[in-house]
Amino acid sequence: MSVPSGRMTGVPADVPSPRTIADRYVDELVRLDPVLATALGVPTGQDGWPDWSPDGIAERERLQRRTLSELDRAEAAAGGRDGLDPGERRCARLLRERLEAQLAVTDAGEDLRRLDTMSSPPQSVRQALLLMPAASAQDWATIAARLERVPAALDAYRTSLVEGRRRDLVAGPRQADAVVAQLTAWGSGGGWFQGFARQGPTVLRDRLDRAAADADTAMDALRGWLAADYAPAADRGRDPVGRDAYAMWARYWSGSALDLDEAYAWGWSEFARLDAQQRAEADKILPGATPRAAMAHLNEHGPAVVGVEAVRVHLQRLMDEAIEALDGVHVDLAPPLRRVESMIAPAGAAAAPYYTRPSQDFSRPGRTWLPTLGKERFPIWDLVSTWYHEGVPGHHLQLAQWVYVAPQLSRYQTSVGSVSADAEGWALYAERLMDELGFFPDPATRMGYLDGQQMRAVRVVIDLGMHLGLPIPQDQGVPEPFHPGERWTPELAREFFGASSGQTADFLDSEIIRYLGWPGQAIGYKLGERAWLAGRDAGRRAHEGRGERFDLKAWHMAALSQGSLGLDDLVAELSAL
Repeated sequence: MSVPSGRMTGVPADVPSPRTIADRYVDELVRLDPVLATALGVPTGQDGWPDWSPDGIAERERLQRRTLSELDRAEAAAGGRDGLDPGERRCARLLRERLEAQLAVTDAGEDLRRLDTMSSPPQSVRQALLLMPAASAQDWATIAARLERVPAALDAYRTSLVEGRRRDLVAGPRQADAVVAQLTAWGSGGGWFQGFARQGPTVLRDRLDRAAADADTAMDALRGWLAADYAPAADRGRDPVGRDAYAMWARYWSGSALDLDEAYAWGWSEFARLDAQQRAEADKILPGATPRAAMAHLNEHGPAVVGVEAVRVHLQRLMDEAIEALDGVHVDLAPPLRRVESMIAPAGAAAAPYYTRPSQDFSRPGRTWLPTLGKERFPIWDLVSTWYHEGVPGHHLQLAQWVYVAPQLSRYQTSVGSVSADAEGWALYAERLMDELGFFPDPATRMGYLDGQQMRAVRVVIDLGMHLGLPIPQDQGVPEPFHPGERWTPELAREFFGASSGQTADFLDSEIIRYLGWPGQAIGYKLGERAWLAGRDAGRRAHEGRGERFDLKAWHMAALSQGSLGLDDLVAELSAL
């Protein structure tokens, strides 16, 4: 790979390349968004917060439009996008598509009803503090300064929600109620921020205690306002968003103008295919049992880890063993990628496990996070595949590799320009790869893999079904059809999920809230995996058609070193490797 020079052959010296424009955009964006700076490990503004007010939203919009204008000029100077070299062209396509997708969301006013249990400003505040360096007194002084600014940041956020309510742009009632419940949980036991601040050094105790108490008070005030003022207006909002809004969000999450009806039909076919495999595996676990009964049996009688710290250690060992087994055989891991940390998510997090990428200098490693939901016993049958998804060879391998190759591509392509369906598609492909390589040797762990796959197929069906109000087909390809001929509602989606999954009720309830708050995100896992598999198959055929051996390890590393791609481009780029 060549290092971006910032110049394009035959183009005036004052016209920067797309990669230079993209990285300049990252520099400007982290200045406006210190939470993003923390996630990337950039020292900019670590004692502050983004401006979540309407003025702050407008400033980010101006940056995006200005960046698009600069990209227009660069492409025109090169005689059009086709005049760019392949690396610049790939970056230009991603930058344009991402900015246009984000501006479509802003133009629709969605930033003024940004309220969900996963990534709206209250959750961003807490996650940013957890990612900050905390090894020295100076680190904690920075944390204290940031804590002192939490009340003002939340006030700015509230002004956006007020403006959204004034313009009849309100989050749906399920989102409002779920966030109120979440913030209530954070305030129990004396307040989350005060508990967090107690980890700091004695020399800063008074300052940290005051700042944390004020932050807890501000978060509780936001909770009270949401419950008393905002939630009553949320019945004017929407949980299912309808076809037009859904298409906009699906583009945002996937980088593609998806055929939604084709995706819905394909989701049902995947559901039927996986149901047959689950039934075969269930019979090995408990002869004659349904998949759900077999999974209930594993929850009750299968191997389990007892204790929160014990499960953290178990998951760390699982990732370490995967690294040893895969490195040099199926992937090549640069030394910084061999470090990934297993973490326990803070109380009050959403129910799904997640991953946070390393800082740009790898001083903070990639981390997987397990929400315990108050449990002390953890069945392991469904954790193995999940940690291949979140850790290695899933999110950690891809997103940490992007950090590693950022100097050869651009920081934009390997961070801010990330497309959810690309990343989630790779992580689901990684689970399938581990199945292909024989890492689920017993029926229990393979049932865990199949349950994860089926959950993602169910997501395609119910996310599209309930947001678009689609009919449930008569012929579902399974022995026990679900409510054929009816139209999807969130209530039916929850019932179907419960009948098709081995997950707990708390997890399933949390997932439905998540899909309603993030329309179009949930379908990216399966559709992204489909794109990764199609690209691999096409690449294999191309090599074999030339009489060459298809080197899967080389293909993996080339694919993971391209940076982010939307689904419109992913298959073609993977096919050419």
